[in-house]
Amino acid sequence: MNCRGMTLLEVMVALAILALAGLAVMKTSGEQVRNLNRLEQKQFAAWVAENQLTQLRLQQVWPAESWHHGSSAMAGQEWHWRWRGVATSAPALRALEVEVRLAADSESALAQVRGYQVRP
Repeated sequence: MNCRGMTLLEVMVALAILALAGLAVMKTSGEQVRNLNRLEQKQFAAWVAENQLTQLRLQQVWPAESWHHGSSAMAGQEWHWRWRGVATSAPALRALEVEVRLAADSESALAQVRGYQVRP
């Protein structure tokens, strides 16, 4: 008997392998899309934190060691930030900590930055 083509069983096995490979690719691309949204949020939060730190430096205020709260709008979202001064070993220098969250009552911050302010 002359066998020049593929049997139905061989075709079914090949299709099953292709289907599994396709599912794996779809799952991976779906995870990448979800991670992209999180990375975008973290980047915007970092920009909000840097903006707040820059504003504090430009105001040249001596930061108190208690939390100050506020919010800013960026990229169509409301970002909630808080900042405080942290004492350092140098009396004329104080650290500034800024944290940014999407929700004011969120436990973890999307971005945290630290800078330093010299006593005016």
